[in-house]
Amino acid sequence: MSIITLLTDFGTEDAYVGMMKGVILSIHPQAVIIDITHHIDPQNVIQAAYIIKSSYKYFPEGTVHLLVVDPGVGSDRSIVALEMMGHIFLAPDNGVLTLLMDEGETDSIVSVENTRYFLESVSRTFHGRDIFAPVGAHLCRGLDIKNLGSPLDQQNLVQLKILKPYISENSQLVGTVVWFDHFGNCISNIDAALVKKMDKSGSEKMLEIKIGKNTIKGVSLSYADTEPKNPLAIIGGLGYLEIALNKGNAKLALGIEKGEPITLTQKPE
Repeated sequence: MSIITLLTDFGTEDAYVGMMKGVILSIHPQAVIIDITHHIDPQNVIQAAYIIKSSYKYFPEGTVHLLVVDPGVGSDRSIVALEMMGHIFLAPDNGVLTLLMDEGETDSIVSVENTRYFLESVSRTFHGRDIFAPVGAHLCRGLDIKNLGSPLDQQNLVQLKILKPYISENSQLVGTVVWFDHFGNCISNIDAALVKKMDKSGSEKMLEIKIGKNTIKGVSLSYADTEPKNPLAIIGGLGYLEIALNKGNAKLALGIEKGEPITLTQKPE
């Protein structure tokens, strides 16, 4: 099975995503195209970096992932192809691969330069259609990424300065809100492993979570663990701690902004 995933900030109201799929299928009619999401916040490369890190592992080896969150389109930024852990990632060299490369060793990285695999006419503003889609289709058909251009050293790729969770002087775990999902859940950069490491009781009920003026006792196992319209903390489906509201929108109800700090404190039993 030939699988191509698409992750963009294009939305679904315009024709952009449809045109990309048309190009892919014109080159590789047997391709199976999966939309991871087209609702990354516009130009939010950090959000895209978290989403691809959380998502790629649920696809079979051999999948080609197209990451088109590309505020530098038409500039002198490069496009790179990365092969690692049995997957191929095609992305602008703008840092969107930063978190992904923390997952393991890379097998090959090349600069995408060979215009033979582009559309004949390349727009300066729509490389998703004219470069990413045709190159992705050829990769899905079995093209070796080494045919796309010259090899690159991982150290020379653009790296995002992503604020990572840390332990403060008073032994609190401090993270931040990275993005919001469709339900208004506030998703942090604190993953499940860090929460477990922070909780010495083993139940996660002795943790105190603070965000803004709100204090939440313990990490819930489900959204229904609290009364409707009450805030809760939970490990969401992407594996990160999120602040939610049972049957409500935490972002709006709690007035939470992107970049808001979240602190976790271990309380004595």
